[in-house]
Amino acid sequence: MSESVIRHDWQLDEIEALFALPFNDLLFRAQQVHRQHFDPNEVQVSTLLSIKTGACPEDCGYCSQSAHHDTGLERERLLPIEEVVAAAKAAREKGATRFCMGAAWRNPTDRNLDRVIEMIQAVRALGMETCVTLGMLGAEQAVRLREVGLDYYNHNLDTSPEFYGNVITTRTFEDRIETLKHVREAGINVCAGGILGMGEAPRDRARMLQELANLPEHPQSVPINLLVQVEGTPLFGVDGIDPLDFVRNIAVARILMPRSHVRLSAGRTDMSDELQALCFLAGANSIFYGERLLTTDNPDADHDHRLFERLGIHVLAAPADEQKVCCGA
Repeated sequence: MSESVIRHDWQLDEIEALFALPFNDLLFRAQQVHRQHFDPNEVQVSTLLSIKTGACPEDCGYCSQSAHHDTGLERERLLPIEEVVAAAKAAREKGATRFCMGAAWRNPTDRNLDRVIEMIQAVRALGMETCVTLGMLGAEQAVRLREVGLDYYNHNLDTSPEFYGNVITTRTFEDRIETLKHVREAGINVCAGGILGMGEAPRDRARMLQELANLPEHPQSVPINLLVQVEGTPLFGVDGIDPLDFVRNIAVARILMPRSHVRLSAGRTDMSDELQALCFLAGANSIFYGERLLTTDNPDADHDHRLFERLGIHVLAAPADEQKVCCGA
């Protein structure tokens, strides 16, 4: 088996040709690539907490937190640091090695950032990796986050450049690319992926993956979300994606970005155990667990552990230097 080549020059016709492969052939190729770079029976586990919920000025058509949509979600202020630390400890006890914190902002103010930085430092003191998603980020803000040891910054592309305007009008696709540039140049690991099932065409899915794969560096983490339809949002009632097409997207992401962690993110409550098993076979090797993902439901950790046992999957341990911090060494 030849070593997979890390590329940043994927052409759209090449990617569409991957999608067109027979299902078994595509999964076989993705599994070969996966085994070159990862333990095929190991999954990294993260937990996501909404630290500031609702009243977001953006009009993302999928989001229950947008101030533009009437979803019945109540606005909440930034959580006290004590609640964040308690949630992180609970996540660590369930086996999560990374704690992700999301705030419903267009972009954080410097004062907002001061408070989030306190949270990052407190979570890191527990021996966990940290990730935040705070909206658009300036270059100086990214440097500040790197200086306090932030491990990952999440900022999804969501969809293709061509379909983007059908989903969001309050910021541009280029705005997202610029934030990823600031994060990357600051030396923070990039977490960037997208959402499937928003009414996009198959070509849009291929274009989104092309944009991710052709970044100067592949995102270290690539979350692939299945749209969770929320009543009151513009995308409520849109036709969903065929489950096997979702698996195809996981497989193609694995082939295009061989060294990235490909994460099953939102939408797992609508997936059978068998569908998730196919996703792991296709190259997914990271999940969010915990009962909530920001404002939507997620399978509970005990169910995930039972699924892992059935599949013979083990959870990736925290890096050695973080284990030392956790144990006070």
